[in-house]
Amino acid sequence: MNKIEIPLSKTKIILLVLGALVFVVLGTLFVINPEKFISPIMRSPEFIRISGIASILFFGLAGIYGIIKLFDNTIGLTVDENGITDNTNASSVGLINWTDITEIKTEQIMSTKFLLIFTNNTDKYLDRVGSIRRKLMLANEKMYGTPLSITSNTLKYDFDDLERLLKNCLNEQLEKKPNR
Repeated sequence: MNKIEIPLSKTKIILLVLGALVFVVLGTLFVINPEKFISPIMRSPEFIRISGIASILFFGLAGIYGIIKLFDNTIGLTVDENGITDNTNASSVGLINWTDITEIKTEQIMSTKFLLIFTNNTDKYLDRVGSIRRKLMLANEKMYGTPLSITSNTLKYDFDDLERLLKNCLNEQLEKKPNR
């Protein structure tokens, strides 16, 4: 198997940071003056203020992550004979060995598609990360049955091509195993 390296897309990351900035500004306006945003949908100033705080926290963290990724020169995703080395999102774990991968499924939330990586040893990957990443991964496991996911949102690569590539590589690896 040839080594395939897919870089991070600085353009996509800049757009992520700009989008996060917009939501942080809107959240700040919600916190400062919630009465201006009362509408038939959102009637409670307290709810508007809480929404603003949640927006600042979530999108503030997303923006910080995006800024860090802008200066990250690590390859976004590497596919080779060992497995998939993931550096695409906040819960990336590095190398996911082919020998551990049992299945790759596609999931979609609204317009965002991502790949779920199922393994026969999730604890191996959970043990690699710190407590914050671990909590993100455990939430992912609770929702989807696996803590491992890969997105093309930060990659210079089309999602459908990425899905095809990884599923084909997994099938090649599974065919090589005599007991499968």
